[in-house]
Amino acid sequence: MAVSTSAERGREVRRKLVGAAAELIPEVGWSAVSTRMLAERAGLAAGLVHYHFPSLQALLADAATGAMRVAVEELGPILDGASTAAEMIDLMLESLDHYSGKDPTSLLFAETFLAATRDEQLMALLSQIVEEFRQLLAARLAGLGVESPGETAAVLAAAVDGLVLHRALSPGLTASSIAPVLRRLLPPST
Repeated sequence: MAVSTSAERGREVRRKLVGAAAELIPEVGWSAVSTRMLAERAGLAAGLVHYHFPSLQALLADAATGAMRVAVEELGPILDGASTAAEMIDLMLESLDHYSGKDPTSLLFAETFLAATRDEQLMALLSQIVEEFRQLLAARLAGLGVESPGETAAVLAAAVDGLVLHRALSPGLTASSIAPVLRRLLPPST
């Protein structure tokens, strides 16, 4: 049996805390997550939260932005399969169809956007992720010959965020209903 190092144990504790935070934020809301609640969910002593993170807010931010970065990274390979901008929109929207607006990931994103309005550091982190998402879209659009790829990417990113947010209220906002509208934003040749 291998003996784990202190660093490995520390990484495992952090992983458990981040995982618990990512579960709790959508369940109870950002501001309702407590140190005690996190520790209980992770199966750890409450003191470990502040040992491994400078604050509860830092832990919540790490969990939320980590999940958001993964979502952006996972979208890249999906978009790589597009041979036209219209196909890229279709692929992007199809990848979002499993988000209902009420699922844990959608709620995590919504809670994070709301919390960022009250936390400048979180706002800065979230702004970086949104910019990375826009740059990913812009690079793909430029590669497909779309004029003004940066501006088009900004509109598409906002549309995607809005779509997921609105889907909780209007479940009929699916890829098949939205894609034709977004495709009209593109020149006919793409």
